[in-house]
Amino acid sequence: MLRLQKLTKTYKTGDQALKAIDLDVPKGQVLALIGPSGAGKSTMIRCINRLVEPTSGAVLLEDVDLTGLGSGALRKARREMGMIFQEYALVERLTVMENVLSGRLGYVGFWRSFLRRYPQPDVDEAFRLLDRVGLLHMADKRADELSGGQRQRVGICRALIQNPKLLLVDEPTASLDPKTSRQIMRLITELCQERGLAAIINIHDVALAQMFVPRVVGLRFGEIVYDGLPTGLTPDKLTEIYGEEDWEATIEKVEEEQEEIEAAE
Repeated sequence: MLRLQKLTKTYKTGDQALKAIDLDVPKGQVLALIGPSGAGKSTMIRCINRLVEPTSGAVLLEDVDLTGLGSGALRKARREMGMIFQEYALVERLTVMENVLSGRLGYVGFWRSFLRRYPQPDVDEAFRLLDRVGLLHMADKRADELSGGQRQRVGICRALIQNPKLLLVDEPTASLDPKTSRQIMRLITELCQERGLAAIINIHDVALAQMFVPRVVGLRFGEIVYDGLPTGLTPDKLTEIYGEEDWEATIEKVEEEQEEIEAAE
C-alpha cells in the first residue's frame, strides 16, 4: 500500500535526517515509529506527504510515486493521507464542527469552503465521527474551550473525514496525561481497524507502542535499526535504538500496565 524506497533527506546544513530508508506498510497495518529525538521520525512522516521535500528516493502510495507529482496532483494525493498533529493544529476560534469539516477542504470548491457551506453528506459524516469519539455534545463549542484530549479527538475526526487510505500521526500523546494517552492510542488503533486504514504513528512512549501497536520500527540516526513485533524490543534492542538505560524496569512496567488494562476491560 505504502512503499518507501531509498528515501533520503539531507538538509542544507549537511545533516542527513534520513539515510536511504526502505519500508513497506501493507493496507490496514498500524505501525509505530520509535527512536530518540533527532532520529528522523517526524522527518519521515513529513517526507511521505511532502510537507518536507525528500532529497532522493521514492514514496509510493498504491504504486503512485508522490515525489514526482506536481502541485495539483499532489493536492489530490494528499486527500488519501490524513494527518494528525502533535499540537492539534486546530483553528481556535472555530467550532468543533467547523474544524472537523475543514478536513473536506480538498474536496469542496473555494467559495463553499469560504462560506462554510459544506454538502449535507459531509455534515452528516462529521456528526457520525464526533459521535464515535464521544464529542457529539461539543459540536458547537469553540476549539479553545476544549481539553488536550478533546482537541486530539477533533484532530482525529478531521483526518478521518478525508476518507483517507493512510494515517500519518505525529506524536499524538506528547501533550497528554497517561490515562488520556492510552485512550487516544486505543481510539486511533480501533478506528484504523474499523476502517481498514494503514497508519504510521510517530511516538516517543515505547510503553504505549508496545501496548497498542502490532509492528514497531525503530530509527536511530536516520536509519532503521529495528522492524518487528513489540515483544522483540528486548533490553539489548532498546539499548541499540536509544542508548543505555534500565530497560528491564521499563519492560516490567509495560507488562504491569498491560495486565491492569486487561483486568479493567
